[in-house]
Amino acid sequence: MNLGYGRVSTRDQNPGSQRDRLTAAGCERVYIDTVSGTRASRPEFDKALDALRAGDVLVFTKLDRLGRSVKILKDIADRVQAAGAGLRALDQNIDTTTSEGRLFFHILAAFAEWEHDLIVERTRDGLEAARARGRSGGRRRKLRDYQVERARAMYAETDQDGKRRYTVQQIADEIGVKRTTLNGYLPTS
Repeated sequence: MNLGYGRVSTRDQNPGSQRDRLTAAGCERVYIDTVSGTRASRPEFDKALDALRAGDVLVFTKLDRLGRSVKILKDIADRVQAAGAGLRALDQNIDTTTSEGRLFFHILAAFAEWEHDLIVERTRDGLEAARARGRSGGRRRKLRDYQVERARAMYAETDQDGKRRYTVQQIADEIGVKRTTLNGYLPTS
């Protein structure tokens, strides 16, 4: 029996095309996870592995849908082989039921990890270059310096009984921002 496995990294991604391809490839059951490929434990994948029996084949669209590191991919291949089953990648034409397929699987696993490492390295280099140019990550500040000073002055103002004269909501309304935005600029006490 062919079992299908698909994975998307975020909830924004649609696994529909993977599901369609796996069904078209003759998979009787298809399991889909929404989780990073660097995680070793994935609920639907674990179900797929539990369902594997001798002679079955776990089918997936691309090697990176199965995992991103050589260690994870090797562990998966070992577990599948121990169950007497095989792996098949549709895009790379890998089939671990043959000795050539197992060799090709391990070679491509090394390339998948290398590609992932390159992406991480390029991202890190880009962030460092941006920092060197004076840019930092995250959202731009919502308030200008004079607005922050006004908000802090209002927050510090007290009446003759020592109670705050303005609530955070009143200050936010005065400045023209949401209370949650203002909280990041006020001292915590």
